[in-house]
Amino acid sequence: MSRRKLAAGNWKMNGLTAQLDEVRALAAAHPAPSVGVLLCPPATLLAPMAQALRGSAVTLGGQDCHAAAKGAHTGDISAAMLADAGATHVILGHSERRADHGEGNAEVAAKVRAAWAQGLIAVVCLGETEGQRDAGETLAVIGAQLAGSLPDGATADNTVIAYEPVWAIGTGRTPDGGQIAEVHAFLRKNAPDPAMMLLYGGSVNPTNASDIFAIADVDGALVGGASLKAADFGQIVTALEQA
Repeated sequence: MSRRKLAAGNWKMNGLTAQLDEVRALAAAHPAPSVGVLLCPPATLLAPMAQALRGSAVTLGGQDCHAAAKGAHTGDISAAMLADAGATHVILGHSERRADHGEGNAEVAAKVRAAWAQGLIAVVCLGETEGQRDAGETLAVIGAQLAGSLPDGATADNTVIAYEPVWAIGTGRTPDGGQIAEVHAFLRKNAPDPAMMLLYGGSVNPTNASDIFAIADVDGALVGGASLKAADFGQIVTALEQA
């Protein structure tokens, strides 16, 4: 049986209600995709996006959640709140969260457990910096993040792994095929469930998507800027369907 595939879009801190038209256009262009399609907008857009996509094949995710179920955590959002707004997934451990907010592996693992408790699928991000890549530390870094960020009980049904080399996010640079293949082969071998979906992220766009999806052990992509436009993200979805 072939592994499942997923095209996931991370809108990051972008998007207002006017951009829901892009989402409706994406859903209309791909009414019955043969791969999973996921959009992760800012929390402010989750509920209206869920309403706009009612009956569509596109699923929704949050971009982060707190490890606690509720409480005095001003500005944070819980996994229960994401689920209540219509989310089925949540991105956790993104390099921008690790860098900007000092999140370590243990904190990511706690958030993963919180997501699972609410029935959310955790999209756990791993990746090395340019310095770590140049020092030959990539697999050691990825291995430590994998071991530290996934609690016991991670399966293909509750967890997706996204490899995002930090130096390729939003830069227009991508690793070569051999570099991507090396990391994804390592993840396939060391993931707690060999059927777990492995996504590649880092400057994925309509031009390079087909080449990336042709690499062994790549089951899809976590897409940044290109997911904001229906035409661009739709081409990536199509490329994954054809891979």
